[in-house]
Amino acid sequence: MYRVVNLCYSTSLRMEINACQPAFLAPDCAGRTYLSLRGQVMEHVIDLRSDTVTQPSPEMREAIAGALVGDDQFGEDPTINLLQDRIASLLGKEAALWLPTGTMANQVALRVLTRPGDDVIVSQESHAVWHETGGSAANSGVQFTAVGAKGVFTLDEFLDAIKPRGHVVYPPTTLVEIENTHNRAGGVIFPQDEAVRICEAAVANGIASYLDGARLWNAAVASSRPPSECAAPFDLVSVALSKGLGAPGGSLLAGSAETIKRCVRYRRMLGGAMRQVGLFAAAGLYALDHNMNRLADDHANARLIAERIATSHRIVVDLDTVQTNILVFRLTADAPDAPTVVARARERGLLIFAFGPRTIRAVTHLDVSQEQCQRAADLLLDIVDQWAGPR
Repeated sequence: MYRVVNLCYSTSLRMEINACQPAFLAPDCAGRTYLSLRGQVMEHVIDLRSDTVTQPSPEMREAIAGALVGDDQFGEDPTINLLQDRIASLLGKEAALWLPTGTMANQVALRVLTRPGDDVIVSQESHAVWHETGGSAANSGVQFTAVGAKGVFTLDEFLDAIKPRGHVVYPPTTLVEIENTHNRAGGVIFPQDEAVRICEAAVANGIASYLDGARLWNAAVASSRPPSECAAPFDLVSVALSKGLGAPGGSLLAGSAETIKRCVRYRRMLGGAMRQVGLFAAAGLYALDHNMNRLADDHANARLIAERIATSHRIVVDLDTVQTNILVFRLTADAPDAPTVVARARERGLLIFAFGPRTIRAVTHLDVSQEQCQRAADLLLDIVDQWAGPR
């Protein structure tokens, strides 16, 4: 037997097995994931913790194996060069640069666009503030001013938050950062017209603009806009290949040739300069070719789960925020708390993520089917509605 123990609300769960035997998630040859205890397959898992948990398909693995590679530090990896050109074109920018992670992309962007002591305007609960372990303060020495609500903010809120340069006590606002889609707000899309107005005002006030577009592909598909239109107003843009597109790693920054040249230095400073990264680039190119349009399926599956669990009086879901592949919902006072729901769900083969004492996130992706999402919703309803208090 085993039991599930929650270590904290927003970190991973630990399984305690008798005799301290390990529990792990093991993919089979087809990429399906199973919960394995002591080497025995126990139960098929529906993993909705993140869209980063996907397994490369056999076809993607074949593309990786056949990739032409070289030393990227000398600019000699043909596959990474192809990917960077492709991303720059898709986003309508002069150049692009590959980085290992989205967090590093955000950190490099801050180093390039700010100076220590500067103020950066962001949305409430932005990734840069909540999910990068304080890296922005440690690496760039900036502070944040959070504005708006539910992942978005308006032009007026932006203008009201600007701190002028040269003030005797205020830190100068030198950057505005928009997250699209917004993770902690449940995958909401930042309104494009508002983004354009904000970036125009930023230019007028001598402020740079950065788009944290880790899930920009989702925003583009859901809003029926080309990625280049979503990226157009911004000085610098990041996109991820390891989320909805299903690649095993990699994010890119795109902007002017001069800005990207500066990013190269800070990528190396932060330890992101690698060598034969064409292996990752091949996966990314495959993902762009095969996994972009199907993002709409993930959005539909998230909506399916949301509408189903919204029927419970113990679950609070704002259906207006379920716009892409992320679902964030709250548990009422008479429901089990988030750690309990996460633990009970795991016991029944469903993996989800606790965002707070009574807040849970679920994320759909290419490795979960419509049928599995329906089952996930039914499991959640059963766990929550059958709750009779602590055991």
